[in-house]
Amino acid sequence: MANSNKRKPMAEINVVPYIDVMLVLLVIFMVTAPLLMQGVKVQLPQAPSAPIDQTDEEPIIVSVKVDGSYYINLGGDTEQQRALADIADTVAKILRQKPNRQVLVWGDAKVNYGVVVSLMTQLQSAGATSVGLVTEPATD
Repeated sequence: MANSNKRKPMAEINVVPYIDVMLVLLVIFMVTAPLLMQGVKVQLPQAPSAPIDQTDEEPIIVSVKVDGSYYINLGGDTEQQRALADIADTVAKILRQKPNRQVLVWGDAKVNYGVVVSLMTQLQSAGATSVGLVTEPATD
């Protein structure tokens, strides 16, 4: 009867280290997520606006600096100035493959209105059904 009081060895998995790793990864992703949407540094205008709906596809971001130079966020050459015709051709090629991809314009607050309008008309003629303007939330 002395053997009946002995317990059988139990094999348990200690999940506490896995939870710790998961929480660290969660913090890392929360910190790096805002950095994923990168474009050329411009001073965005402020306006009361609602956030756009998130989709699985990364949007095409076209930036316009104060001097009227155009940039597009493709690959590693986001800081390379592009001609308006090149940007329209590139956007047209992308939209032929993925027609539901969003096209966003980051226009500097001090850029000439006509420059932004000509960019938007070129993007729409390239096949973008709707072009979104990115703004900073208005601060009261």
